[in-house]
Amino acid sequence: MPISPGSAIWVEKYRPKTLKEMVGQEGIVPLLSAYAAKRSLPHLMFAGPPGTGKTTAALALARDLFGEEWRQNFLELNASDERGIDTVRTTIKEYARSAPLGGVGFKILFLDEADNLTSEAQGSLRRMMERYSAACRFVLSCNYSSRIIDPIQSRCAVFRFRNFTPAQIDGQLRRIAEAEKVRVDPTAIEAMRVAAAGDLRRATNLLQLAATFSDHVTVGIVEQCATTPLRSEIEEMITRALRGDFLGARDRLYHLFADRGASGEDILRAIHAYVPDLPDATVPPARKVEIVALLGDVDFRLAMGASERLQMETILARLAVLGAPGK
Repeated sequence: MPISPGSAIWVEKYRPKTLKEMVGQEGIVPLLSAYAAKRSLPHLMFAGPPGTGKTTAALALARDLFGEEWRQNFLELNASDERGIDTVRTTIKEYARSAPLGGVGFKILFLDEADNLTSEAQGSLRRMMERYSAACRFVLSCNYSSRIIDPIQSRCAVFRFRNFTPAQIDGQLRRIAEAEKVRVDPTAIEAMRVAAAGDLRRATNLLQLAATFSDHVTVGIVEQCATTPLRSEIEEMITRALRGDFLGARDRLYHLFADRGASGEDILRAIHAYVPDLPDATVPPARKVEIVALLGDVDFRLAMGASERLQMETILARLAVLGAPGK
């Protein structure tokens, strides 16, 4: 009988509550635990890909640091929603200047996706970090630390989060499946892990989505639920292109767009992950360098608003040329 999705989101239900419960990030968690034990920490910056535990680490740090009073001493803001200087001058300033509760002596302001703050807002934030550091510690989370101005970075202890390893993702998915009494085939675990590309949040969401269809999750169900391209699909598309079958490769591309709902960015990321594994006999290392350079150009064009389909077809066309005899 299929499992009812219920009201609980598994990402939140199984989010670690303390630093000791966190999976992965072995070089970061012990340092954060030491801060919590000493009840002293500088401003922090968590940088890394989505789904690697940055928000979880901030929440767990607050719980370990403040105990039962953590909610009264922790404010979370998302810079994607409130990215202008007015937010810094009003919401952030009012919170930073207010007195903390309890015996720790300071509060924490967690600013998620801080790399989306405008330059003007970052300049104002820098001054806030200086002025109110006695009563408030700032924890900034970002995907790209290069978008944070140097004066802010120099005032923070920077922690760089890495993607979860395959073993860590597999283990967490099995633990959740066991707790939810869901039977998951090993091939389905592998398919979810590959589709997640190191993002544990994406893998957990995919498992919950697959479990709504059946209490026995197979690779077929995962393929139906995943919007990100599977490695087998990318391999087939690239193989056809390298054989000179551009139209066949384009058909597979359109399948990913129309039937799977994949975005150009998802497909581009999957191709980028697959290129290093292409056989050297088929694509020499020098050709792989050309392909990676092309992927970089396409990524820039997509960011500038170019057509996803046209840009993806450009990659396939170039691969068809590279695979042609004498090229």
